[in-house]
Amino acid sequence: MIKAAAPRKAASRTSAGSLELAKRVLQIEADAVRALIERIDERFLAAVDLIHGRTGRVVVSGIGKSGHIARKIASTLASTGTPAYFVHPAEASHGDLGMVDSGDVFIAISYSGGSEELLDIVPLVKRRGAKLIAITGNENSALARDADVHLDAAVAQEACPLNLAPTASTTAALALGDALALTVLDARGFSVEDFARSHPGGPIGRRLLTRVRDVMVSGSALPLVAIDATLGEAVVTMSGKGMGMTAIADADGRVAGIFTDGDLRRCLDRVRDLAGVGVREVMTKNPRTIAPERLAIDCVELMERVPKVTVLLVVDDDHRLVGALHLHDLFRARVV
Repeated sequence: MIKAAAPRKAASRTSAGSLELAKRVLQIEADAVRALIERIDERFLAAVDLIHGRTGRVVVSGIGKSGHIARKIASTLASTGTPAYFVHPAEASHGDLGMVDSGDVFIAISYSGGSEELLDIVPLVKRRGAKLIAITGNENSALARDADVHLDAAVAQEACPLNLAPTASTTAALALGDALALTVLDARGFSVEDFARSHPGGPIGRRLLTRVRDVMVSGSALPLVAIDATLGEAVVTMSGKGMGMTAIADADGRVAGIFTDGDLRRCLDRVRDLAGVGVREVMTKNPRTIAPERLAIDCVELMERVPKVTVLLVVDDDHRLVGALHLHDLFRARVV
């Protein structure tokens, strides 16, 4: 009976060799992106003008690894204010091409510039009135020649040790797509508020959309005593409201000071009669305040100033008290 040959063990690689390969991969990909800088010229500006001036949407397409890059570019465009979506070139030939219309800009990504699936739909895309931007590594390719604007994403070599797997070329295409998206963002005057409205569900949206008024304590839950209150009354109010402090306001409702549990600890040694001492004598004057329209995330910077505090009083334009905000409120709202 013939014995089966033992499986061949893969050649072992030393830790030093693995580190060198990893560094080489990163260097090749960094060089590929750096080389793009010299190619940012009138063609790039023409592509930006097409996207910025379109009356429809941006459609991004590619197949294989280029398809994954196309999806990311479409996502980046959409999240930065340019309506965009991905269309698979094979699916486009079976009905999805109906999503492309005149006024659209079609971005086709293919490193070789010869992907049959893209070339099959390019005439149909142009016939529908859409403008074509091609991102390829071959300016003499059929896709480059058919494009209204061609962007050269050629790389000297792939980062793959076999120089086969798309690595540096896909990184270059992605970087070029990011450059397009962010240049269009700038041309549109896209703001921080616009970005937040596109990201309402995550941490970015919460930080950029949540206002102080949305998380502050107000109304009957707000610890507040008058300027002529006794220290005892202030302690009762502070304990009952559970914020570790009470605000002190004058007869017009303007903030006069704040009294915190820290202030209470500091004055216990010298104050024996809580009912006989006015709160104005032991309160902290000129407490830190913030307007209700400010972003809640701005509270963090104010609280971190020396000396650090955990509570801010919220006041209107006339310095009248409208609310208070504790650091815990920011945590509950997941702003920090």
